[in-house]
Amino acid sequence: MEIRRYHETDLSEICQLFHNSVHSVNASHYNERQLDAWAPENNDHAHLKNALRNNNTYVAVEDNQIVGFADIDENGYLDHLFVHKDYQRKGIATALLKEIEERHAYSQMETHASITARPFFEKMGFSVEKAQDVKIRGEKLRNYVMKKS
Repeated sequence: MEIRRYHETDLSEICQLFHNSVHSVNASHYNERQLDAWAPENNDHAHLKNALRNNNTYVAVEDNQIVGFADIDENGYLDHLFVHKDYQRKGIATALLKEIEERHAYSQMETHASITARPFFEKMGFSVEKAQDVKIRGEKLRNYVMKKS
């Protein structure tokens, strides 16, 4: 597996990975309406596009396929960390997070972790600051504000 910087040509593949990952990996913690609100099928992914372009973004590649991605802003906010649905539990998320930590010296990192992702972030040294319910496209989703110093 190779971890490299994001290229604009990765956008389409990442958008598909994001949609598929949300709808399969998170299906045990969120209902179909919530998953559709979080990652709709026909979406321009404006927030994701801007985050990938404006943040420090890394992609994990295996066999010429993007198998994960992560982005973090200049203040240490980890906006996205997603792994392809067929490549779960292979150390990809850990490798992406370690790459970010090695390349950027943040005094503190923060993320808003899904119910599904919370155990991973706890394992990686993040602690829950608070649970919150966020509204996305009319649907309420639970996530956790988590920080690591």
